[in-house]
Amino acid sequence: MSVNLCIDCGNTNIKAAIFVDNSLKKSMIIPDEIFVKEINGLIDQFKPQKAILSSVTGENDAMIKFLKEKFKDLVVLEGNTNVPINNAYSSPETLGPDRLALITAAYILNPDKNNLVISIGSCITYNFIQKTKTFRGGAISPGLYIRLRSLHEFTGMLPMVDIDGDAQLVGYDTETCIRSGVVFGMAAEIDGIIAQYEEKYPDFNAILTGGDAPYFADKLKSKIFADPDLLYKGLNIILNHNVPFPL
Repeated sequence: MSVNLCIDCGNTNIKAAIFVDNSLKKSMIIPDEIFVKEINGLIDQFKPQKAILSSVTGENDAMIKFLKEKFKDLVVLEGNTNVPINNAYSSPETLGPDRLALITAAYILNPDKNNLVISIGSCITYNFIQKTKTFRGGAISPGLYIRLRSLHEFTGMLPMVDIDGDAQLVGYDTETCIRSGVVFGMAAEIDGIIAQYEEKYPDFNAILTGGDAPYFADKLKSKIFADPDLLYKGLNIILNHNVPFPL
């Protein structure tokens, strides 16, 4: 039995997942202050043999040291890590490892498609991998919180608006107008970019993922498949690619 631990450190949350024989068995969000306790709990419960760490924060020394003490086989995912796709990104040293995991999963799960993975978190990342198995790049734009915060911090009177609240096309006060502009503006952006890819590439497939993706599932006009676990799946694939389970 193969048991893998996959850890993703994003700009907002630390997330972890356990795969047993390549089937996702458990996933969780872990507060930074109890990271060691929660990971030890997963290790005690599932006995993973190997692990992978993806982080976009750049502050991982203590976490890596802890994981190396727990695992002989630890992959720290970086832009130049060996992956089962062709990486044509011209600056792999600046490529977020989460993006690499997402497009790896997209290709392995849909090898006959030109895949665009749209991940909505602190930023929106558009990640395009052709069915030739080649990652080309994509785009990066501000996410929900950054847009809301920017409207507040770079104006004199606009309030800081919480995303959780009434969001409708026609806002009826300042708070709902801000929420409408951000949410429906992002939805229009996503739909517009998908349309451009669809026009340019045949056999096209769009995948929506990321922590803020649920806000947009019912607001997009485009045909799009949602997979909240795509990043975990990509990490698991890359871990197996670098540390195959012995036969």
